[in-house]
Amino acid sequence: MTEDTITTEDPITGEEIEIPADVEVGEIIDSPITGAELEVVSVDPISLEEAPELEEDWGE
Repeated sequence: MTEDTITTEDPITGEEIEIPADVEVGEIIDSPITGAELEVVSVDPISLEEAPELEEDWGE
């Protein structure tokens, strides 16, 4: 682990992953293990959840 990353648990696999230390709540990051999009839901303590699938709007 380097100074500009923090270690947390991947919510899908339970494995330890490194993410940037300067993440903010609501930020979307890609899991280095599964490639899935993860949303930062808390930074103190750090907590990730699988990001919801966004529906296409097409201006309707």
